[in-house]
Parts: sequence; structure tokens; C-alpha cells
Amino acid sequence: MSEATGKKAVLELDGKKIELPIYSGTLGPDVIDVKDVLASGHFTFDPGFMATASCESKITFIDGDKGVLLHRGYPIDQLATQASYLETCYLLLNGELPTAEQKANFEQIVREHTMVHDQVSRFYNGFRRDAHPMAIMVGVVGALSAFYHNNLDIEDVNHREITAIRLIAKIPTLAAWSYKYTVGQPFVYPRNDLSYAENFLYMLFSTPADRDYKVDPVLAKAMDRIFTLHADHEQNASTSTVRLAGSTGANPYACIAAGISALWGPAHGGANEAVLKMLDEIGSVDNVAEFMEKVKRKEVKLMGFGHRVYKNFDPRAKVMKQTCDEVLAALGINDPQLELAMELERIALNDPYFVERKLYPNVDFYSGIILKAIGIPTEMFTVIFALARTVGWISHWIEMHSGPYKIGRPRQLYTGETQRDIKG
Repeated sequence: MSEATGKKAVLELDGKKIELPIYSGTLGPDVIDVKDVLASGHFTFDPGFMATASCESKITFIDGDKGVLLHRGYPIDQLATQASYLETCYLLLNGELPTAEQKANFEQIVREHTMVHDQVSRFYNGFRRDAHPMAIMVGVVGALSAFYHNNLDIEDVNHREITAIRLIAKIPTLAAWSYKYTVGQPFVYPRNDLSYAENFLYMLFSTPADRDYKVDPVLAKAMDRIFTLHADHEQNASTSTVRLAGSTGANPYACIAAGISALWGPAHGGANEAVLKMLDEIGSVDNVAEFMEKVKRKEVKLMGFGHRVYKNFDPRAKVMKQTCDEVLAALGINDPQLELAMELERIALNDPYFVERKLYPNVDFYSGIILKAIGIPTEMFTVIFALARTVGWISHWIEMHSGPYKIGRPRQLYTGETQRDIKG
């Protein structure tokens, strides 16, 4: 539990003073407890919850001004370069990085749960072939509760743990199948001899006709880093949605489906997809300079640069840029759109207008380029984000259910009509 600082904030309302306790976390600004404001007949007003701490958490810390992102205290760049995605999953779920034995056991149990119930595969047939993969993911993930209803006691620690493993293990299979279904290819089943990232790429790109399909290790490494860099990001919109849904006692699969729905929004998980759309609109390298001048005149929006939380460099972007360079070098791609993206990056990192405003390329800018280079279609970008973020969502869900919590119930500033009567 957070510690009281001994300090109090004093709020004066209608001549009456209300003392509000102030709490300190281990990092970050102190927090004013405003619960007592309600007893005075008032609400607090904070659109977008920009100054509101909705919960107490020990999982992830962000300092946007300094460009810091910590998972259980470990900097994201260290995790992305010195730990695997599944090690990061273990960390988020358990609070500590695994020992060699714990890592081997965790990887084994995840591998044992990558398959899904055979009837789940038939569930896909209920969707149109041209359905967006995210629409399929929302439906299929929510439907998992119908297949694993014997382990849905949210008060049971063991049930919570097995649900977390099932989600982490099965989401790549469901994600790959959502792509296969929309392109009319047969589903490819997971292989237990492959790593987590290799397995996903194998299910995504291999076909029964190509039995000797091999996953490029450079691409597997890049995908593993993409997963790690998107694993969690504190109380963002989708994580807050999972927590809010979870506060009702809803089953975890429904909560994760709610998180996927929130992530689907272009202002959240769709940001890297928006980068590719922007590059399409720019057209060619010859148009980049004029486009950037339009950005300065605020005539167009620059996607993939800057961040709502990070007022400095996105700490994930440095690792993602390195990975981007590795992927492009390994594939030897000569793609005009990627050349265009690199020119955008060059201008943004050197033009005083962008440097002074700290409009640096963020994680979405580089991840979009990497995914395109790998050959992943744009409509799958947010699906991959959802795959990676599932561990963050379920970690927060477990944390919430591991202690006392209240059902979420935000209030409002009502500006509609006052009471009136229907005239006879």
C-alpha cells in the first residue's frame, strides 16, 4: 500500500476547509486522495483522466518528461535487448525475472497451451472473409470463456494463473488464424519446437505446400522485440478498460476482449497503421520536404512522431530503430515507401522546428516500418499490438483481483436539460 506523507492538501469549499491526505509512491509525483470531496457534495473534474490516478499498481512506471519506462523496475531498453518476450511476461506476472529453471518451465507450459479447442477454428466461419482481423479477435477472444468456463473463478489464484498462461499462449494462434482466414488460406497449427516469436511467424506465413518453411532468425528477433516493447504501458486507455471491465467481476476473456476493442482505436493501437497511411499520402521522397513544411504550418498531422505521455524521446524508439535498421539490412529491401520514411526521420532529427519541440520518431513509427518490411499487412498491425499487450492486460487484471477493489464508477459534469414534464 502507498504511504501517507503526513502532508495534507487543504481544499476550501463554501467557506469550509477539507483536508485531503497526500500519498507517495516509490516513484512519480505524490497523489492527493480526493475521496472526501464527495461527502461535501462535489465531484472532481478531470476530462481524459490526465491528472487522476485510477488505481495503485506495482507493475509499470512511466516518467514522460524524462523518457523513462520501467517494468517492475527494469528499464525497457534492457528488457528488449537482454531478455526475451516470455521472460518479460514472467516478470510482469510475477514481479521478478525468472531463473534459468523458472524460464524453462514457463516456456514449456506456454508451449503446452498454444493449441486451441478445435471448435474455436469453426468459430471463424461466422465472419465474412473481408472482416477486419481486429473484429475477428474481439469476437474469438471473448468466446474463449465458452471453452474454458471451468476455470473462471476470479477469486481462485490458480484459476487466474492458468487463464494468464492460456491467453499468452493462445493469442498468437488466434491472431495468425485471423489473418489466414481473411486471405483464404488454411490454418497453420503451432509447433512446440519453435520459440514464441518464431511460432507466430510460422503460423502467419507458412502453408501446407511449403513444409520446409524456415523463419528468418533476424525477423524472429525483431518480432520478439516488438512484442517486448509493447508488453505493457501503465494505465493507458485499453489497460484502464480491462481494469474497469474487470471491476464488475466480468470473466477475464471478456475483459481482454474489451481491451482489444479499446486498442482498435486509431488514437491508440492504430497509430502505426496511421504511419503507413501517411506515407501513402505523401507518395514519394520528392514530396517529403513540402509535407514537413505543411506540418510546420499545421496544415497536416505528422503521425509516428512525439507521444502523449513522453515529452522527451520515447525510450522504446531507440531499440526499435536499431531493430528496424537490422531488419532492413538483412532483407535488403528497396522499397520506395521505406526510403520515404527514412527521409522523414532524417528531417525530424535535424530540423530545429522538430528538435525544439521534441517531435522525435516514436515506437509506432519504427514498428510500422518493420512490420511492413517483414511482409505483414497493415490491417494486422493492431492485432500484433494486441498480441503483445495481452500480458500487460492480464497482469493488471490479476493485480486488481489480488487485493480489495471497487467497481469503477466515474461521475460527470451534467450540462443537459433540467427536469421538465411532458405536456399533455
